[in-house]
Amino acid sequence: MNSRSDLENVFQHVRDTALLEATQALLEWDDRTGMPSEGGAYRAEQITQLSGLVHERRVNPEYADRLSQLHASIDTLGFGFAESSSIRMLYRDFERNKRLPTSLVQAISKATSLGQQTWERARHANDWPMFKPHLEEIVKLKREEAQLLSDGGSLYDALLDQYEMGARTGTNSNAELSRTGTNLTDVFAKLRDSLRELVAKLGDSKNPPSGSSWNRPVEVERQKSISRWVAESIGYSFTRGRLDETTHPFCTTLGPNDCRILTRYQRDFFPSAFYGTLHEAGHGLYEQGLPTQWYGLPAGKYASLGVHESQSRLWENMVGRSEPFWHWALEKIAKQTGGAWDGLSPKEAYRDANLVKPSLIRVEADEATYNLHILIRFELEQRLVQGDLSVSDAPDAWNERYSHYLGILPTSARDGILQDVHWSAGLFGYFPTYTLGNLYAAQLMQAAKKDLGDLNAMFRQGEFAPLLGWLQKHVHAHGASYKPDKLIHNACGRKLDHQPLVDYLQTKLYEVYEV
Repeated sequence: MNSRSDLENVFQHVRDTALLEATQALLEWDDRTGMPSEGGAYRAEQITQLSGLVHERRVNPEYADRLSQLHASIDTLGFGFAESSSIRMLYRDFERNKRLPTSLVQAISKATSLGQQTWERARHANDWPMFKPHLEEIVKLKREEAQLLSDGGSLYDALLDQYEMGARTGTNSNAELSRTGTNLTDVFAKLRDSLRELVAKLGDSKNPPSGSSWNRPVEVERQKSISRWVAESIGYSFTRGRLDETTHPFCTTLGPNDCRILTRYQRDFFPSAFYGTLHEAGHGLYEQGLPTQWYGLPAGKYASLGVHESQSRLWENMVGRSEPFWHWALEKIAKQTGGAWDGLSPKEAYRDANLVKPSLIRVEADEATYNLHILIRFELEQRLVQGDLSVSDAPDAWNERYSHYLGILPTSARDGILQDVHWSAGLFGYFPTYTLGNLYAAQLMQAAKKDLGDLNAMFRQGEFAPLLGWLQKHVHAHGASYKPDKLIHNACGRKLDHQPLVDYLQTKLYEVYEV
């Protein structure tokens, strides 16, 4: 065994596979931005073919043999940390992928490609029956995948683990998974109780923000200019990325210097695009901050979706909804709105940016209620995957949870079960990473303030580079060399905890609401 030669062979195989993955991502980006509607069926075939080729490369016998030998001797080969951690992560992924037959991978790829196309039409038409059979097929296939991965434990945990390694629900998991994982159910329950108490207390305020400034119409073309400006202002590079429009905002990376972020515009609701852009730009900053020399390998890949969400939520909320941000940004934005924001003060903009009001749409929810939206989805998708809830009964279960947690009831499928793209894409286990992102973000901001000093003074001057540099050093530069809980612990000096997020929300919102 020539360990260095085998290492280079394995890494080159993975980099070549990344070329195919990037090509598939490009097709999916095009699918959701500008593809003609009649092209959907053939696009699904293209993506299905590529997904099969990618999977076959991931379980290629020659690659698997070299990887297995390297993994077995990794502690004695003298490789660097990034190299060793990449081998460990690649072996973990191989052990998972080898359990999945190519036929199932392709079936899921085809079902989700068609599912996303149908979801978009169904959402536009407010037609749940149009989408229902697609979701039934996707749930069936994802259950099959989970059964192959679960080792007799929780089906949902088997899917959750691919997005947030080590995260567990704490229910029906096998002993090893329960012993080693982070129990989301316990952390989320503590957060839920604190948030419901917070929202109730804010409801007693005698002087709540009105939110009226955000309803001032701003022409879409002006919003596009503002969106590009704010993304660039916080550090997003347009020589290595771009900003486009789509139905459901997202971020995707097509190469080491090609990051795409997408938002959506509403003429009568400026925050949709503005905060959507800040959110996706936060994702983009993470992708652009990863080590390009390791692109395609774990050391050049994001640590987890929870860590990814921590970056987007941090920039969207902890920066973009802060008072000093609006002291810096308001005059600059007002000049670009064509008079729509004349007479608005920074304090009004700041207070309205922090209006807390239960609402139906997750991506437009305020910080205090946002995680309740996530907990609803977290509960429902567990039941769907475990087989305790049928797809037919899912809309009623959705509505019941909204009534229970937020005291409101969806009046249409478009504003209810059809509002998110995730299930049409087969992303069961993805939703809890949004709340994990909020939790991680609060801990990261605490640590950054301790190291950097007065961040508020920096934001008031439009100086965001110090915070971005700190995140690049403590989060981005490490890629996926550490497990997510270890990465956050290294950066913050503490394990996952709901309290920093609760403290942050209470400090800000009690002041805004004067309670």
